[in-house]
Amino acid sequence: MRTLAVAGRVLTQIRRDHRTLAMLLVVPGLLITLLWWMFQDLPGATFDRFGPGLLAIFPFMVMFLVTSVTTLRERSSGTLERLLSMPMGKLDFLLGYALAFGAIAAVQSAIAVGVSVGLLGLDVNGPVWLLGVVAIVDAVLGTALGLFVSAFAATEFQAVQFMPLVVVPQILLCGLFVARENLPGVLEVISAALPLSYAVDAMQELVGRADESAVWADVGVVVAFALAGLALGAATLRRRTA
Repeated sequence: MRTLAVAGRVLTQIRRDHRTLAMLLVVPGLLITLLWWMFQDLPGATFDRFGPGLLAIFPFMVMFLVTSVTTLRERSSGTLERLLSMPMGKLDFLLGYALAFGAIAAVQSAIAVGVSVGLLGLDVNGPVWLLGVVAIVDAVLGTALGLFVSAFAATEFQAVQFMPLVVVPQILLCGLFVARENLPGVLEVISAALPLSYAVDAMQELVGRADESAVWADVGVVVAFALAGLALGAATLRRRTA
């Protein structure tokens, strides 16, 4: 019940913040459309090559950024301290945030998948609904990691600074630019330890061979990372910014 109360409060706040709402729901679809436009006049199915990976990257990136900044704002304003003075644990707070942003992720992913498949003609061999599931799980992963890293930032600017440390290496090593098996040995090992790699693998699998068992295996790995991020976030969450 307390988790649902937190989730409801977060959703109400975001609904009133039109800029954040636009960033969450509109920006991923716009970025994917921009990429499609860039590749429109190139020979070959270039968008089909990069589109699936971007369906994993953009929701993850946007949710990480918004969640880390929003959580830090809760601490610096004293809202978190007031909430935790009530009969509410840290896990209730984090699960409430994860539930709220998970609901937003479902809408965000439906829009992004609809734009990619319906408007831009992304060729998908597997079930389109499963493409949406992977996008939602990936966005929840971004939420979990954003909640976790917010504990180590004192200002919103510092929260943004975690992007190059946490997000960019995953984008570079996830297999979007160079197939993971073609990476140098050390980088391939690092790639295998990064959760975004499995989200991109699942997306590319749905566009390629469409082996649903392989997709669900990758989804399981991403879910495990998301749960670990929430657990670490609960362990490191502080009431007030130092």
